Amino acid sequence: MSQPVARHPGLNLGGAHGSTDAAAERLMFGFWVFLMSDAILFGMVFASYVTSLDARAGGPGPHDLYDIRSVFIETLLLLCSSFTFGMASLALKYQHSTRRLVGWLGVTLLLGMGFLGLEIHDFLSMIAKGGSASRSGFLSAFFDLVPLHGAHVTAGCIWLVCLVAQIARFGVDHWVKLGILRLALFWHFLDIIWIAIFSVVYLAGLT
Repeated sequence: MSQPVARHPGLNLGGAHGSTDAAAERLMFGFWVFLMSDAILFGMVFASYVTSLDARAGGPGPHDLYDIRSVFIETLLLLCSSFTFGMASLALKYQHSTRRLVGWLGVTLLLGMGFLGLEIHDFLSMIAKGGSASRSGFLSAFFDLVPLHGAHVTAGCIWLVCLVAQIARFGVDHWVKLGILRLALFWHFLDIIWIAIFSVVYLAGLT
Protein backbone atom coordinates (compact mmCIF):
# COMPACT_ATOMS: atom_id res chain seq x y z
CA MET A 1 0.00 0.00 0.00
CA SER A 2 1.46 3.39 -0.98
CA GLN A 3 2.03 5.96 1.69
CA PRO A 4 0.30 9.37 1.42
CA VAL A 5 2.59 12.10 0.10
CA ALA A 6 3.40 14.96 2.49
CA ARG A 7 2.79 18.21 0.62
CA HIS A 8 4.34 20.48 3.26
CA PRO A 9 6.07 20.33 6.68
CA GLY A 10 3.54 19.97 9.47
CA LEU A 11 0.06 18.50 9.54
CA ASN A 12 -1.14 17.30 6.12
CA LEU A 13 -4.88 16.81 5.92
CA GLY A 14 -4.76 14.13 3.23
CA GLY A 15 -6.77 13.42 0.12
CA ALA A 16 -10.03 13.02 2.05
CA HIS A 17 -10.13 16.82 2.34
CA GLY A 18 -10.04 17.29 -1.43
CA SER A 19 -8.96 20.66 -2.79
CA THR A 20 -8.10 21.98 0.67
CA ASP A 21 -5.19 19.55 0.94
CA ALA A 22 -3.84 20.70 -2.43
CA ALA A 23 -4.34 24.40 -1.63
CA ALA A 24 -2.48 24.04 1.66
CA GLU A 25 0.82 23.27 -0.09
CA ARG A 26 1.45 26.78 -1.44
CA LEU A 27 -0.28 28.59 1.41
CA MET A 28 1.66 26.80 4.12
CA PHE A 29 4.97 27.46 2.37
CA GLY A 30 4.22 31.18 2.53
CA PHE A 31 3.30 30.90 6.19
CA TRP A 32 6.57 29.11 6.95
CA VAL A 33 8.38 32.07 5.36
CA PHE A 34 6.45 34.43 7.66
CA LEU A 35 7.39 32.35 10.72
CA MET A 36 11.06 32.43 9.75
CA SER A 37 10.92 36.23 9.48
CA ASP A 38 9.28 36.32 12.91
CA ALA A 39 12.06 34.09 14.24
CA ILE A 40 14.58 36.68 13.01
CA LEU A 41 12.68 39.38 14.92
CA PHE A 42 12.77 37.34 18.11
CA GLY A 43 16.45 36.58 17.51
CA MET A 44 17.22 40.30 17.47
CA VAL A 45 15.35 41.03 20.71
CA PHE A 46 16.98 38.00 22.36
CA ALA A 47 20.38 39.41 21.38
CA SER A 48 19.39 42.82 22.77
CA TYR A 49 18.34 41.24 26.07
CA VAL A 50 21.47 39.12 26.48
CA THR A 51 23.79 42.05 25.80
CA SER A 52 21.88 44.26 28.26
CA LEU A 53 21.90 41.92 31.26
CA ASP A 54 24.47 43.99 33.15
CA ALA A 55 23.01 47.37 32.15
CA ARG A 56 21.03 47.80 35.37
CA ALA A 57 22.04 51.36 36.33
CA GLY A 58 21.87 50.39 39.98
CA GLY A 59 18.31 49.15 39.59
CA PRO A 60 16.75 45.78 40.42
CA GLY A 61 17.88 42.60 38.68
CA PRO A 62 16.36 39.18 37.95
CA HIS A 63 16.59 37.95 41.55
CA ASP A 64 14.67 41.00 42.73
CA LEU A 65 11.93 40.82 40.12
CA TYR A 66 11.30 37.35 38.69
CA ASP A 67 8.73 34.99 40.20
CA ILE A 68 9.87 31.59 38.96
CA ARG A 69 6.84 29.78 40.41
CA SER A 70 4.44 31.93 38.41
CA VAL A 71 6.56 31.59 35.27
CA PHE A 72 6.65 27.81 35.69
CA ILE A 73 2.84 27.71 35.84
CA GLU A 74 2.72 29.88 32.71
CA THR A 75 5.03 27.41 30.99
CA LEU A 76 2.80 24.48 31.91
CA LEU A 77 -0.27 26.31 30.63
CA LEU A 78 1.35 27.08 27.30
CA LEU A 79 2.71 23.54 26.86
CA CYS A 80 -0.72 22.12 27.65
CA SER A 81 -2.24 24.49 25.11
CA SER A 82 0.12 23.10 22.49
CA PHE A 83 -1.16 19.61 23.28
CA THR A 84 -4.80 20.67 23.09
CA PHE A 85 -4.20 22.42 19.77
CA GLY A 86 -2.61 19.21 18.53
CA MET A 87 -5.76 17.35 19.51
CA ALA A 88 -7.85 19.94 17.65
CA SER A 89 -5.65 19.43 14.57
CA LEU A 90 -6.20 15.67 14.72
CA ALA A 91 -9.94 16.20 15.14
CA LEU A 92 -9.83 18.30 11.97
CA LYS A 93 -7.72 15.84 9.98
CA TYR A 94 -9.76 12.77 10.83
CA GLN A 95 -13.04 14.67 10.47
CA HIS A 96 -14.30 14.09 13.98
CA SER A 97 -17.40 15.91 15.15
CA THR A 98 -17.44 19.70 14.98
CA ARG A 99 -18.21 19.74 18.70
CA ARG A 100 -14.96 17.93 19.45
CA LEU A 101 -12.97 20.29 17.23
CA VAL A 102 -14.50 23.39 18.80
CA GLY A 103 -14.08 21.91 22.27
CA TRP A 104 -10.33 21.44 21.83
CA LEU A 105 -10.00 24.92 20.32
CA GLY A 106 -11.95 26.34 23.28
CA VAL A 107 -9.69 24.63 25.82
CA THR A 108 -6.66 25.98 23.95
CA LEU A 109 -8.11 29.47 24.11
CA LEU A 110 -8.73 29.21 27.86
CA LEU A 111 -5.17 28.01 28.47
CA GLY A 112 -3.79 30.84 26.35
CA MET A 113 -5.86 33.41 28.24
CA GLY A 114 -4.72 31.91 31.54
CA PHE A 115 -1.11 32.29 30.41
CA LEU A 116 -1.70 35.93 29.47
CA GLY A 117 -3.44 36.69 32.76
CA LEU A 118 -0.52 35.36 34.82
CA GLU A 119 2.01 37.13 32.61
CA ILE A 120 0.26 40.50 33.00
CA HIS A 121 0.17 39.91 36.76
CA ASP A 122 3.93 39.31 36.69
CA PHE A 123 4.55 42.52 34.73
CA LEU A 124 2.49 44.57 37.17
CA SER A 125 4.29 42.96 40.11
CA MET A 126 7.67 43.82 38.56
CA ILE A 127 6.62 47.43 38.00
CA ALA A 128 5.40 47.67 41.61
CA LYS A 129 8.90 46.59 42.73
CA GLY A 130 10.50 49.37 40.70
CA GLY A 131 11.13 47.27 37.61
CA SER A 132 9.57 49.42 34.91
CA ALA A 133 10.88 49.49 31.36
CA SER A 134 12.38 52.96 31.78
CA ARG A 135 14.41 52.01 34.89
CA SER A 136 17.43 50.52 33.07
CA GLY A 137 18.70 49.10 29.83
CA PHE A 138 18.23 45.60 31.22
CA LEU A 139 14.55 46.21 31.96
CA SER A 140 14.01 47.97 28.66
CA ALA A 141 15.37 44.89 26.89
CA PHE A 142 13.21 42.61 29.05
CA PHE A 143 10.07 44.54 28.19
CA ASP A 144 11.06 44.41 24.53
CA LEU A 145 11.32 40.62 24.54
CA VAL A 146 8.79 39.06 26.89
CA PRO A 147 5.75 41.26 26.11
CA LEU A 148 6.51 40.81 22.40
CA HIS A 149 5.83 37.11 22.88
CA GLY A 150 2.73 37.97 24.93
CA ALA A 151 1.47 40.16 22.09
CA HIS A 152 1.85 37.20 19.73
CA VAL A 153 -0.12 34.97 22.11
CA THR A 154 -2.81 37.66 22.29
CA ALA A 155 -2.98 37.71 18.49
CA GLY A 156 -3.25 33.91 18.50
CA CYS A 157 -6.14 34.04 21.00
CA ILE A 158 -7.98 36.61 18.86
CA TRP A 159 -7.39 34.39 15.81
CA LEU A 160 -8.83 31.43 17.73
CA VAL A 161 -11.97 33.40 18.58
CA CYS A 162 -12.36 34.37 14.92
CA LEU A 163 -11.99 30.75 13.79
CA VAL A 164 -14.61 29.53 16.25
CA ALA A 165 -16.94 32.30 15.03
CA GLN A 166 -16.28 31.20 11.43
CA ILE A 167 -17.12 27.60 12.34
CA ALA A 168 -20.35 28.74 13.98
CA ARG A 169 -21.29 30.75 10.89
CA PHE A 170 -20.01 28.66 7.99
CA GLY A 171 -19.10 25.26 9.42
CA VAL A 172 -15.74 23.56 8.94
CA ASP A 173 -15.26 24.79 5.39
CA HIS A 174 -12.20 25.22 3.16
CA TRP A 175 -11.07 28.51 4.71
CA VAL A 176 -11.59 27.36 8.27
CA LYS A 177 -9.41 24.33 7.63
CA LEU A 178 -6.62 26.45 6.15
CA GLY A 179 -6.92 28.89 9.05
CA ILE A 180 -6.54 26.11 11.61
CA LEU A 181 -3.50 24.72 9.80
CA ARG A 182 -1.78 28.11 9.85
CA LEU A 183 -2.73 28.93 13.43
CA ALA A 184 -1.46 25.52 14.56
CA LEU A 185 1.99 26.34 13.18
CA PHE A 186 1.86 29.80 14.74
CA TRP A 187 0.81 28.43 18.14
CA HIS A 188 3.51 25.73 18.25
CA PHE A 189 6.08 28.30 17.12
CA LEU A 190 5.13 30.49 20.10
CA ASP A 191 5.62 27.51 22.41
CA ILE A 192 9.16 27.06 21.10
CA ILE A 193 9.90 30.77 21.57
CA TRP A 194 8.54 30.60 25.12
CA ILE A 195 10.81 27.66 26.00
CA ALA A 196 13.72 29.81 24.84
CA ILE A 197 12.47 32.74 26.96
CA PHE A 198 11.96 30.49 29.99
CA SER A 199 15.50 29.11 29.62
CA VAL A 200 17.42 32.26 28.65
CA VAL A 201 15.51 34.91 30.62
CA TYR A 202 14.21 33.19 33.73
CA LEU A 203 16.31 30.10 34.43
CA ALA A 204 19.61 31.66 33.36
CA GLY A 205 18.71 34.93 35.09
CA LEU A 206 18.13 33.22 38.43
CA THR A 207 21.23 30.99 38.41
